[in-house]
Amino acid sequence: MNTVHKPVLLEEVIKYLDPKPNVDFVDGTLGGGGHTEAILQMTSPNGRVLAFDWDGSAIERSQKRLSDFGNRVIYINNSYTKIKDTLVQYEKDFKKIGGVLLDLGLSSDQLQNSGRGFSFQTNEPLDMRFDVLNNPLKAYDIVNGWTVDEITDILKEYGEEKFARKIAQAIVKERSNKLIETSQELAGLIYKIYPMMPRQRIHPATRTFQALRMAVNHEVENIKNFLQNIHEVMPVGCRLAIISFHSIEDRLVKDYFRQESTDCLCPPEIPVCRCNHQAKFKLLTKKPIVPTEAEIQENFRCRSAKMRVVERI
Repeated sequence: MNTVHKPVLLEEVIKYLDPKPNVDFVDGTLGGGGHTEAILQMTSPNGRVLAFDWDGSAIERSQKRLSDFGNRVIYINNSYTKIKDTLVQYEKDFKKIGGVLLDLGLSSDQLQNSGRGFSFQTNEPLDMRFDVLNNPLKAYDIVNGWTVDEITDILKEYGEEKFARKIAQAIVKERSNKLIETSQELAGLIYKIYPMMPRQRIHPATRTFQALRMAVNHEVENIKNFLQNIHEVMPVGCRLAIISFHSIEDRLVKDYFRQESTDCLCPPEIPVCRCNHQAKFKLLTKKPIVPTEAEIQENFRCRSAKMRVVERI
């Protein structure tokens, strides 16, 4: 089944990254290619995009979508955590980039057509790896091999799931009779044992699937690693936009942007600065940019998106 991926907050991304003709950009999470396509249109005739994605199948799909742009797109089948190293390799070609974009959500194709069980709405093997060649850990391994305490911990930490232990206990009990092999089996198990809440808007398995995906792909560690050194490859005036979809990553981005857009980090009771910290960024979004009601109606998956933007100074 083919789907048309709808890039989240597309108008807002273009507004804040402000791509100009012949300026180069980095898309750290190519996904369905929608953001990159819009940036390429705005930066014609010679602006390029260095496009990263761990998921080789996502790159294959985007290559078809972006074929008209030819060599203006350079595809990198790797994690966005490798942006710094890759820009060093391409320093002769990408001497001054205008902006960097991270969209930390999944594309429609990854959710519906991956064959790796990202969505509770599919009946696919419990894999959930973006990088199937180099990452040995599958969601299947967690679900069928980790202890109740270990599963509880990741459901709490990455899914902020209230009923984490109840779900973990049900998983361990179920697998003692039969291994849990597909996304449909796991989703059905959670649905059966989950306490139904009044006005519950999301499927009971939503947070569990999110937590498993984040654990499998080390997503929290990746965003931390990215934030530590991205400023080193951003020239003055370069903008960084990050779109997150849950509170854990948004909190990391918010705290980092706030800290690195402030000169002194000393406690208020110290009258003279001793930390010598200097701001690296100018904060362009005091509050996160969120989808309009119209966009949510058109694409319900974008409802939790939050975008924050800074500019290198």
